[in-house]
Amino acid sequence: MGPTLPPRPGRPQGPAARDNGRVDREVFAQLLSDEGQELLRQVRGIEPARELAVATRLRQRHEPALVSAALAQSRLRSRAEVKFGPAEAHALYFTADGLEQATRTPVAAHRARRMSELGVRSAVDLCCGIGADALALAREGIHVLAVDRSPLTCAMARANAEALGLGALVEVRCADATEVATDGFDALFADPARRTGRGRVFDPEAYSPPLSWAVEAARAAPLAALKVAPGIPHEAVPTRAEAEWVSYGGDVKEAVLWFGAGRAAPGGVRATLLPSGDALAGRGLPDPEVGEVGRYLYEPDGAVIRAHLVAELAEQLAGRLIDATIAYVTADAAHSTPYATGYEITDVLPFNVKKLRALLRERGIGVVTVKKRGSAVEPEELRRKLKLDPKSAGGSCTVFLTRVAGAPSMLLGRPLG
Repeated sequence: MGPTLPPRPGRPQGPAARDNGRVDREVFAQLLSDEGQELLRQVRGIEPARELAVATRLRQRHEPALVSAALAQSRLRSRAEVKFGPAEAHALYFTADGLEQATRTPVAAHRARRMSELGVRSAVDLCCGIGADALALAREGIHVLAVDRSPLTCAMARANAEALGLGALVEVRCADATEVATDGFDALFADPARRTGRGRVFDPEAYSPPLSWAVEAARAAPLAALKVAPGIPHEAVPTRAEAEWVSYGGDVKEAVLWFGAGRAAPGGVRATLLPSGDALAGRGLPDPEVGEVGRYLYEPDGAVIRAHLVAELAEQLAGRLIDATIAYVTADAAHSTPYATGYEITDVLPFNVKKLRALLRERGIGVVTVKKRGSAVEPEELRRKLKLDPKSAGGSCTVFLTRVAGAPSMLLGRPLG
């Protein structure tokens, strides 16, 4: 058991997700009743413009607080469709902060699947929030003790497990995560709160509980995974941990610090791309060489960049960098890779808006996709200055605003098929 820390505000640990009080818990209990469930069915999909009229009508037959709670859940469930899918989102219960911090279902499933493959059959989920990660673990047949110190959030986590038929595998305990004994479990998972009432927290020691406490708890477990912000500095990653950066659909969603049996060698890094599941492991390669722009340009997935694995990607592509400080890889031959998006480059020019506008008009190009890396120019600003006609017959192209060997440059190209 880790050291007992003084109480810290929050979700379960942090003011961004504080319990809203006894009245809210009572109203949530009413939402679970037959009356509440019928209200939730009636308000599903209500457009914002109609909410006032619907609320006025429903309050003639139901308690105003219950009507407001049902409408709030409907709004949250609509927002949750992106993370959980329409069917599951409208079966679950959320707070605004709980939804904001909940793990997207495919990402939580990836982590749970990895634990299952490592032989985990029981796990403790510290700072469980509304239970997204506990649900993913339970879907793998893992028995979970889910811990949160907000009574309202705990009630929602229980209701969510029951809603998905996983109640027998998920025990929810309302307690301070730092005061729960974690021995006896095959694995530990922790997702310290990274928000306060003032917004996001970037210092790992300002997490709640702090990363140092979570690391100590993880090292005491047979296997552990700590979810941290994807922007965590590499120097803040403990030397005995494997660091995994995870993207979904090209967007980096999280970093996970793995400890214990089955993980990679201490200090290992990997980038995992979802939904494909492709994973690129680090091999400690030196920085790639810098050279002239070849016929093809590759834009690495964000997880590859965050994991500092551009060198591994460049080796795979037989490529080089266009600038020592820019994460664009160029190559003379086309390659297929899940770890980057490829483009065929047609022009490499010094940065000059007038020349770019003239060239695009000469070719009849009316639509451009602007990408930037290492440039102060904003894509929307450039598009306004180009004043292109979207009805032009020349089609479209991609414009890269970047640096080549230190010089501000423009690269024109088209995506590889």
